[in-house]
Amino acid sequence: MSTLLAHLRAEAGCIGEFLVALDQEAQAMSASDFDALNAIAGHKTALLDRMAELDRQRESLQAALGFAPGRAGADAAAAAGGAPTRQAWSELLALAEDARNRNLHNGTLVYAHLDFTQQALHFLQARAQPFYGPDGVRKTQAGAGTRLAAG
Repeated sequence: MSTLLAHLRAEAGCIGEFLVALDQEAQAMSASDFDALNAIAGHKTALLDRMAELDRQRESLQAALGFAPGRAGADAAAAAGGAPTRQAWSELLALAEDARNRNLHNGTLVYAHLDFTQQALHFLQARAQPFYGPDGVRKTQAGAGTRLAAG
């Protein structure tokens, strides 16, 4: 069972790294540092792949210990492993829930930025005529009169 405990701690460490990446992503979006998002997304993808691999390894370890795959088997294996293993499993589940919530929050930020951009594009496309003329002066509607402030 000590192998299971070590594995749960490794999974928790990976999720901890993922939480850091999620925080970096949220900060970049809040600061409108969209250039940083590509690198962060690549790092998140690598961490997600690593988490999936660790999950497969844990399920194999559960099976080798005589427990079923999935959440029920993990709960049973943690319970059989003693207090430190139960604690590590509980902490892993809490970290996973935190990561899920932060990822949902970041997704909301992404869609808010996307919605704003789409609205701005629709506004600009609806105004088919140029806003400024070749002389740099704002075009007025036909018959709008004299431009007093332009001189």
